Formats: sequence, structure tokens, C-alpha cells
Amino acid sequence: MIETAVVDLPEKLARGQRLLGIDPGSKTLGLAISDSALKIASPLDTIRRAKFAQDAAHLAEICSERRVGGLVIGLPVNMDGSEGPRCQSVRQFARNLSEKAGFHMAIAFWDERLSTAAVQRFLIDEADMTRKRRSEVVDKMAAAYILQGALDAIASHAANSDRPAQNDGIS
Repeated sequence: MIETAVVDLPEKLARGQRLLGIDPGSKTLGLAISDSALKIASPLDTIRRAKFAQDAAHLAEICSERRVGGLVIGLPVNMDGSEGPRCQSVRQFARNLSEKAGFHMAIAFWDERLSTAAVQRFLIDEADMTRKRRSEVVDKMAAAYILQGALDAIASHAANSDRPAQNDGIS
């Protein structure tokens, strides 16, 4: 597996490639896609999980169609920052994509704490969606929330590394 830091993802991509955000749940995979400039995450799809081979084939098809060069996978870290069994499961899923399904692309993990809760709050408070409609979109919206967090970190890192050294007035 080619695990990399989120801020190093752009250098792993060929020109025009995009990132796919994945919010892995036990029953579904929420998916989001970035634009080729790596600025904006958009909700894409929700895959009802089946056997791993089927899920991987569906993801490979999306990656090919959408020119995906890297993955940002939500990591369900505990509130105290520790990693439990769910994190181990997500890391194994990523390893399986790489080792069993032949995904030879950079994979970064993004702390997804509270992403689903934040999206649920938005869908209730701002979008005024019914419970049924929320259940249809929450996974791909959570994936977009995760991917947007990673894209914002990439942009912030790029802005800070492009800044010239500041003169602190000491000669």
C-alpha cells in the first residue's frame, strides 16, 4: 500500500488527476470526488457494500472513469484520538484495495471524527431534509466533508510552503 500524508497527495498525482474520498461504513461506502485543481469536493455516490471483490471492482470502475489518482479514506478515530477496531478494519480495507485489488495509487487517511454528525446537523438545520432523504445522501455527503477537509489541508500546506521567509527584524 502506498500510504502517504494528505499534504503529499498532490505530488503523487499526474496532471489532471483527482482524488476520491471514501467514507467506509459497515453497510455502505460513501463516495466523493475532487475537481482536478484539488479545491472542491463533491458528493458522488453511495455504494451498498457487498463482497469485497464487488466493492473493489465498482471503485476501480469509478477511478478509471473519473481519472482518480489517489484516495482519501475516512478513519474513524475514537474521540480520545486512539484507534480502535473500526480503524483497524478501515486500514485493512485500504490494504486489501492495494494488495488484493491492485489499486496502485496513493492512499491517505483523514480523521473523520464527527463528520457524519456534522453532515446530519447541516441536513436537518440548513437543508430541512426528511429522515428518509437524509438516509439516502448522508454517506456521500460525509465523504465530501472528509475529502473537503483533506483538500483544505492541502491548500493550507501549499499556501504556507509558498510563503517567503519572514524577516523578523534581527540582523
